[in-house]
Amino acid sequence: MATKSLHKLGSDLAQSNKQLEILSNGIFKNGELPTFKDKISETNQFPLKAKKLEILQINVGYMCNQVCDHCHVDAGPDRKEIMTRETMQQCLEVIRNSGAHTLDLTGGAPEMNPDFRWFVEEAAKVGIKDFIVRSNLTIIRANKKYHDLPEFFKRHNVHVVSSMPHWTRGKTDKQRGDGVFDKSIKALQDLNAIGYGMPDSDLRLDLVYNPSGAFLPGDQTSMEKDFKKALLEDFGIQFHNLFAITNLPIARFLDYLIASDNYEDYMYSLVEAYNPAAVTNVMCTNTLSISWDGYLFDCDFNQMLELPVNSKSKHISEFNEKLLEGRNIVISQHCYGCTAGAGSSCQGSVA
Repeated sequence: MATKSLHKLGSDLAQSNKQLEILSNGIFKNGELPTFKDKISETNQFPLKAKKLEILQINVGYMCNQVCDHCHVDAGPDRKEIMTRETMQQCLEVIRNSGAHTLDLTGGAPEMNPDFRWFVEEAAKVGIKDFIVRSNLTIIRANKKYHDLPEFFKRHNVHVVSSMPHWTRGKTDKQRGDGVFDKSIKALQDLNAIGYGMPDSDLRLDLVYNPSGAFLPGDQTSMEKDFKKALLEDFGIQFHNLFAITNLPIARFLDYLIASDNYEDYMYSLVEAYNPAAVTNVMCTNTLSISWDGYLFDCDFNQMLELPVNSKSKHISEFNEKLLEGRNIVISQHCYGCTAGAGSSCQGSVA
């Protein structure tokens, strides 16, 4: 397991331009594989266009208590990028005045932002239909000051979406670090104890699965059944839905692919699994991603590759919903990850 981010290690792959170089050259430059632009052009889906804004996904900082092998954010305890209250105020203004019905807070571990609770309290007053916090679960058990997070989430009717690589200790700890599984189980039990994840409960608890190696996720529906059966039988844990998300070939996962000599095979797998039906509902078409410093991106992955929106409205301080609607989505080869098989987004399968 890594203990430092690529950023802290000074890795070339901590630089977005180095990642984009890899994604643009080699098997794509020599024509072995079609670029994503060429692929969606075959089905008359280029340029990919933004639709009506429905989801605001806000990354409140890259600081995290974990250093996971697959993390596309390259988050960790050594990342100090944190959204300020001033930028949060600008986000709140947009939340109040935009047509978005879903607010999705992410990180790093979003709970580690010192203004996280204030932001949740203020955002909860706006009347968003679905208020999501993406939690790695272990943060709830990481320190006494976080132990009351389940009650805090309940008080503000937060929809908790939690990372859970597998229902077994070995596979979870291999991807996320020693002890992560046991802490995650305890956190899920804490959430269940106050009503989260119960069959008839309005307190939504969903889990997110990422493959631990250079392969695509299996069928989301059948995986959900396996997760539910195992977690209930072994630990008495219940949850609502499982989201199966494809690992995109950027940041730490790209580093892993190259180090394990799996990069080309993985890109072949993504291209071969391309599903034009999935293109219609990819997350970038109805989502706007906001970085910790307030810049606007088509999705969380483009944010990490520093590919800003194709619009005059590039920062939360100059947000203009009319300018952003109908914009051309910025794409590169990593986009194959969202259009492989049943498709993939932060809400799971899309096709």
